[in-house]
Amino acid sequence: MFRAAAARSVIAVASALLLVVSVASAQVPDDASRELKHQRPAAEKPTKKKRSKTDTAKPAEATRKPVVCTPIEGSPGLEPMSVWRDCADTPEMVTMPGGSFLMGELGETGLLYERPIREVQIKPFAMGRYEVTFIEWDDCHAAGFCMTRPDDKGWGRGFHPVINVTWVDAQQYVAWLSRKTGQSYRLPTEAEWEYAARAGTTSSFPWGESLAATCDYANAFDISGHNERPNWFWSVFCVDGYAYTAPVGSFPPNPWGLYDMQGNVWEWTQDCWHSDYTGAPTDGSAWISGGECEKRVNRGGGWGNHPRTLRVAKRDADSATGYGDAFGFRVVRDLPAPPDRPPGERPATTEPDLSPPATTSTSESSPVQDVLDTPPAAGP
Repeated sequence: MFRAAAARSVIAVASALLLVVSVASAQVPDDASRELKHQRPAAEKPTKKKRSKTDTAKPAEATRKPVVCTPIEGSPGLEPMSVWRDCADTPEMVTMPGGSFLMGELGETGLLYERPIREVQIKPFAMGRYEVTFIEWDDCHAAGFCMTRPDDKGWGRGFHPVINVTWVDAQQYVAWLSRKTGQSYRLPTEAEWEYAARAGTTSSFPWGESLAATCDYANAFDISGHNERPNWFWSVFCVDGYAYTAPVGSFPPNPWGLYDMQGNVWEWTQDCWHSDYTGAPTDGSAWISGGECEKRVNRGGGWGNHPRTLRVAKRDADSATGYGDAFGFRVVRDLPAPPDRPPGERPATTEPDLSPPATTSTSESSPVQDVLDTPPAAGP
């Protein structure tokens, strides 16, 4: 009897301790530590999360709606800089000329992972004129191919770039677009992205070297954004008019007719992350051997970044299942090989003008000019 009574006493004490622990746990939210971390951002990128495996599962075939596309006559346009689309409801594309360029940071700013500089050969391809929008994404979601319906955070859907999408999500979209059109759509390789972003220029930005001119050409973290998030202390001293994402095409295009290659949202590419360019391909193909393939490269900077992060050579990478309110993408479409020409016959068009546009501001007196290309140290 004594042993039975003792055993009952031990069980009663253990139950009481479990109750106390349960009550204490209920008083502290599971995400309390995450909330504390978000009170002062530690880096320039806005909120990032990871998608669970169940969120990225392939949709059942029965839930998918048939996809059909009526081709537009004359597509694709094979002449450089021609603008076209495969169907009335597919993204507008711009034909990029083939050529070669020096990839990597060409100036004295930048970081080691933007080097060594190498010459890369690029075949002609077509790139999305704009970042993929919520309208375009929602079409894929309604068809049952894109599993998620990303949150727009109240900033607007429609022609705003889709945000909160992972690299895996982007693969669902390009697979749907390929099936819809019968053509080969994909994410750009990192080399194709930089080639198209440079658009024949060799400066830090397509518009030149001026940080002070950023607000004339791109959606970065400006005074408008700083007014909304005063604890983010890396804003540039100009106004681009958008505290968060801007509708695509709100700023001038680069010399090759592409909009928002700098700023607005970071854009996923196909490549795995490598810490520098040692051993990187020189034919423009995606670098998917070695490296850290659980991470994928994204380029271009976003609405929440200082202009120094919008440099053409700037690289970053995140988990392929990570997403956030500054992650988006644009698409690339493979082009057929050009037809053979008789010997001596010249192309019908001349080479495109690759010179950069004249900037509206050439001031170099902005106090942000001397800021190094590293995130500012967090305050106490």
